[in-house]
Amino acid sequence: MFDQLGVIGCGLMGGSFALAMKRAGLVKRVVGYSKSPSTTQRALQMGVIDVEAPSALLAVSGADIVIVAVPVGAMPATFKAIRHLVSPRTLFIDVGSTKQDVASAATEILGRNAGCFVPCHPIAGSERSGVSAARADLFVGKRVIVTPTEQTDAKHLERALALWRGLGCTVSTMTPKAHDEAYAAVSHLPHLIAFAYMKGLLGQENPEGLLNLAGTGFADFTRIAASEPKVWRDVLLANKADVIEQARHFQRALHQLEVMLNTDDGAGLQKEITEASTARGKWKPKA
Repeated sequence: MFDQLGVIGCGLMGGSFALAMKRAGLVKRVVGYSKSPSTTQRALQMGVIDVEAPSALLAVSGADIVIVAVPVGAMPATFKAIRHLVSPRTLFIDVGSTKQDVASAATEILGRNAGCFVPCHPIAGSERSGVSAARADLFVGKRVIVTPTEQTDAKHLERALALWRGLGCTVSTMTPKAHDEAYAAVSHLPHLIAFAYMKGLLGQENPEGLLNLAGTGFADFTRIAASEPKVWRDVLLANKADVIEQARHFQRALHQLEVMLNTDDGAGLQKEITEASTARGKWKPKA
């Protein structure tokens, strides 16, 4: 049980975390801050937070746990804004989709207090954004990747692991580097491809007419293209080297299929499609 949770960024992830903590009985009081006053007002109305903080720094004041739920590009500025009230006794976590940049910023900016920071990435979310999309069960049954740094205090690491498990999550640990390499392949590049596909469609003559003809396959493939632009701008830039490397693998595979189309290689095309289809058919999301 925590006495006070400080939420910096009361959107989908920060808001859902606060609701989840309340539902699990793991916190007595939630203080929240967002850059947009309308967001914190909505968070108050929804019962996501109990008190609105006028600044990120004051959201930290008196908290024994703080979650930083801002776009990864805003993490350094947020750490600078709160560092004067960061205490070695307070558990600090984040929910960013990239980890090397966040861990590096925390280590540099928080200095001797960086041990209280435990980088986290819940594999949960939605193409919807904002506090209105927050829900208490967002993390239930989901995987959370925790990426401690060399500075992370062992006691805070154990507290973070226990916390996520208490919210119904399956928790894994890995290094920030290994995390970013892996998620470039299974998350970041798929988003980039979805964005690029939509841009390619919109650049054609009469895109509205094409969209009117689309069905469930289109909906499944493009769902993540509706994700929050600022969030994904920051994620892709933060992990650009690994995303570009993964893009090369994709480009080679796409080129191979294009060659088969150009040469009417039906047997080869079917072989490649079968391999992909079989692998996707066997795959099941792991909690």
